[in-house]
Amino acid sequence: MDLQSLYNQALSAQRAGNLAEAERLYRQILEQATPPEVLVNLGNVLAQQSRREESLANYDKALAARPDFFEALFNRANVLLELKRPEDALQSFERVVALRPDFPSGWNNRGTSLRNLQRLDDALASFSRAAALSPAHVNALTNVAIVLWDQGRLGDALAAADRALAVAPNSAEALYIKANILRDLRRLDEALAHYELTLAANPAHQHALTGAAQMALGLCDWRRVDALGPRVKDNAANGPAVIQPLVLLGYSDDAALQRRCAENYIRRTVPVRPALVQGARYAHDRIRLAYLSADFHQHPTALLLAELFERHDRARFEVTGIAFGPDDGSAMRARIRQVFDHFEDVRGKSDAEVAALLKARETDIAVDLNGHTAGARTAIFAYRPAPVQVNYLVYPGTIGADFIDYILADRIVLPADQQAFFREKIVHLPDCYQANDATRALLPAPTRDEAGLPPTGFVFCCFNAGWKITAPVFDVWMRLLGQVENSVLWLLDGPHAANLRDQARARGLDPQRLIFAPRLAPDQHLARHQLAGLFLDTLPYNAHTTASDALWAGVPVVTCYGNAFPGRVAASLLKAIDLPELVTTRAQDYEALALELAGNPALLQATRDKLARNRLTAPLYDSERFRRNIEAAYEAMLSA
Repeated sequence: MDLQSLYNQALSAQRAGNLAEAERLYRQILEQATPPEVLVNLGNVLAQQSRREESLANYDKALAARPDFFEALFNRANVLLELKRPEDALQSFERVVALRPDFPSGWNNRGTSLRNLQRLDDALASFSRAAALSPAHVNALTNVAIVLWDQGRLGDALAAADRALAVAPNSAEALYIKANILRDLRRLDEALAHYELTLAANPAHQHALTGAAQMALGLCDWRRVDALGPRVKDNAANGPAVIQPLVLLGYSDDAALQRRCAENYIRRTVPVRPALVQGARYAHDRIRLAYLSADFHQHPTALLLAELFERHDRARFEVTGIAFGPDDGSAMRARIRQVFDHFEDVRGKSDAEVAALLKARETDIAVDLNGHTAGARTAIFAYRPAPVQVNYLVYPGTIGADFIDYILADRIVLPADQQAFFREKIVHLPDCYQANDATRALLPAPTRDEAGLPPTGFVFCCFNAGWKITAPVFDVWMRLLGQVENSVLWLLDGPHAANLRDQARARGLDPQRLIFAPRLAPDQHLARHQLAGLFLDTLPYNAHTTASDALWAGVPVVTCYGNAFPGRVAASLLKAIDLPELVTTRAQDYEALALELAGNPALLQATRDKLARNRLTAPLYDSERFRRNIEAAYEAMLSA
């Protein structure tokens, strides 16, 4: 059979979706000749079968024969994007748009490469060029919205998403990015509706389920939480939807499932990278320690860690801060910038560039202060830029990656029997694992009227985020309100407030007994704690920084020891301040203890007096003791 006939048959098989037959016929042609068109078509067939490395080899052969073969260049660049090699993809896309400057998809996909490299301004320009060339190019319009969202320009991003939806009202990706924008605007009801619209447009969408699940938690929409829970847990274990590990923590305290979810998430979202460091230790006079975070601004992470950063022993440690979150111009940002020996704002640098920076600095220990939380850049650690890499503080679970060596914890949040649920080796600090800042000033309390509280009556409070409030915990709280006359429950305001008032009414309580506190500056928020009688904790995810705030302000915290790390943090804090009597292990005991303290003024006062005495003597806020302990842990990691 002549080559033209074989080629026609191969084309027909390819168009019919018979990829195996098309591949066979193209290979038969290539045994006799190597026309670039056949190499490209075979590359396309292989790419359709997710055999990307093989497809790439065929595109390269075609380009060796014909360097300006447009289809080969464009398809090669797209495969490189799929292989998560944005630097290489960008080189090919530059050639694509040079050959065809009027080709919208070339500019659009070039923008994706630039976004993956954190070059957001350049990416926005590239996506905008694509949209200008083709005003109905919904993918380009959606990508404009995505980059504006990346940049925190939420109003502009929302307008851009609406422009995409005006062109294609049922575009799943445009609906999804609009949902993300609405979430960050704290318009959670609308965000939930758009995640649901995304799933209606594309039931197989990989990320919309986790978005909807997160919004249901944030709204305290427990009917939806109950409906979504089985799907969230099943996909966390088995896919195909990608469940964000932090979202799962609001649905499940099963530590084995939490590990599996994290491992699935890493496998799906963080590409395998060649290690920059192969395990050898450096021999520095001082340990070179780097902390990486998206939260080096006015944020709970910075609030907890600032004094530790200041206290690190500079005779033994050289400390670097790597910041990839926003610069909010706050006093905390200025403080954080000043406390490090070196401070690098790496916004605009790719993961590979940041990893190369750490490697060039011969970093001994790199500490991930994000884990699976907002703004994380876990892929930096995938390059193994340091011999020792550590998960610490912010994410209370395993990252699920083989490139993170240790997790810093304590024997309460992570006893030895939890090791099976962590990819990292658990390293125990002697007291509580959580750093605290004992330099925080406690301002005088406002009046009850200024704080929006009634003039009399017992004040239960919980200043945890709304998504941590579950129906079983709320049932306990409502029973407490029913038994403690004239008491109120003081919560942070937010999109969940209306649903919680409805839930109180459904349980026979006056919804006005729920008082919602507006958000204030951290020092003012800390000061108003002093008006509360008792802080009530949540499960399966405890108060963490919020428990530290309450204890520092002199408010006792009643907690219940949970089944996994997120539900054991308050117990660790209380034991480190020598108040173990406030830790219960059963829901009924938690309720009984809170009722006893609220109804026994003498006992409550004795508890508050003990807290006041211990605040400055117990380990929890002893920053110098904590500094010594964590530095000893770092030294042990390096010598292991």
